[in-house]
Amino acid sequence: MDIELARFNMIEQQIRPWEVLDPVLLGLLKKLPRELFVPPQDRDLAFADLNLPISHGQCMMQPKVEARLAQALALTSTDRVLEVGTGTGYLTALLASCCAQVTSIDIHGDFLKPASARLERLGIVNATFLEGDAAEDWAEDDGWDAIILTGSVPVPPHAHCNRLAAGGRMVAIVGQPPVMEAMLYSRSDDGESTELSLFDTSLPPLINVRTPSAFTF
Repeated sequence: MDIELARFNMIEQQIRPWEVLDPVLLGLLKKLPRELFVPPQDRDLAFADLNLPISHGQCMMQPKVEARLAQALALTSTDRVLEVGTGTGYLTALLASCCAQVTSIDIHGDFLKPASARLERLGIVNATFLEGDAAEDWAEDDGWDAIILTGSVPVPPHAHCNRLAAGGRMVAIVGQPPVMEAMLYSRSDDGESTELSLFDTSLPPLINVRTPSAFTF
């Protein structure tokens, strides 16, 4: 496989048509070696338009979904970011390349060391990896400028929204199969919250996230 051609096609045929037009982000997508973050046996699928399975029943999101969510966060060089769900660390690397600091939490501790090693190999040193369960909340800290949930949640994640600083943003995939949508939550300087639907998609749920009971009549 021609890696560089596959990367070019991923950007031009998947990501740009999905309205990801930020030049800094597009430059990072071209620069970051996504192929280093996929399971070795699936390297030929590194740039495919699919949720790529990894261990523990988890997946890497479609490249266009990762890119669209990252763009929606509108990160700056001073932002502190919380990522719930590390996975292979590719999205961590993308976020860390746009902000001051990323704290990435994963319930599966065996994801963390390989992800950290991949970022270190690329010279990305502003990411901290912690083992823990942040599906419902992460009470260890607050005042985040941006939060991203890398697995879906059935209902709006209000507890995470409450961890945002003034001016903070959060993206999450909300809903249950077959209806899910990517949402952008924002907190204004006076503490008011707003939400915006970005696009429809589908994603496996975060581990340990609670599903509300169905209504009965």
